[in-house]
Amino acid sequence: MSVALKLPFDMTVQEFLDWCPEDGLRWQLVDGEPQAMAPARVGHGVLQANVARMLGNHLVNRDSRCVVAAAPGIIPQVHASRNFRIPDIGVTCSKFDTSDTSLREPVLLIEILSPGNRRETWANVWTYTTIPSVRDIVVLHTEEERAEVLSRKQDGSWPAEPIKLTEGDLVLESIGYGGALESFYRGVSS
Repeated sequence: MSVALKLPFDMTVQEFLDWCPEDGLRWQLVDGEPQAMAPARVGHGVLQANVARMLGNHLVNRDSRCVVAAAPGIIPQVHASRNFRIPDIGVTCSKFDTSDTSLREPVLLIEILSPGNRRETWANVWTYTTIPSVRDIVVLHTEEERAEVLSRKQDGSWPAEPIKLTEGDLVLESIGYGGALESFYRGVSS
């Protein structure tokens, strides 16, 4: 769940980056309005770490130039000057500078859906579809082993609804990954 900070004006991305406080919170900019993001629950953090590790290992084993980033800044194409979103995981295959504030040309974005952040998570997902480089978007649920996957079609369009997956292999063509969905959830619940 995020909390909106009431400011007397709409911020641009640059104003947001200049302002963003060092208060230990994660902030994102949604349509010009800064929003603090609630700290992740332990299950969310374990799932995020598992996914980052598994995808990172996959990319290393393939000798891929792609890299995984945890909680990267993402600027959608639509309303780009007023939005700076923070997915849980991003993958890019483009060169970057370590001082970049946002992930260049992401190909895969992953959000982890916790009970209190459903609306904010799906709002982020729909903005990610405006980024031309993005090929796959995955929403992983924390309360059950479940993924909702959006994959860009050959013609560049997106499906009307995500594919819902509760077992079997999760396939991410953007990075040539295929693996059991359940392996992401190892250790998530006791």
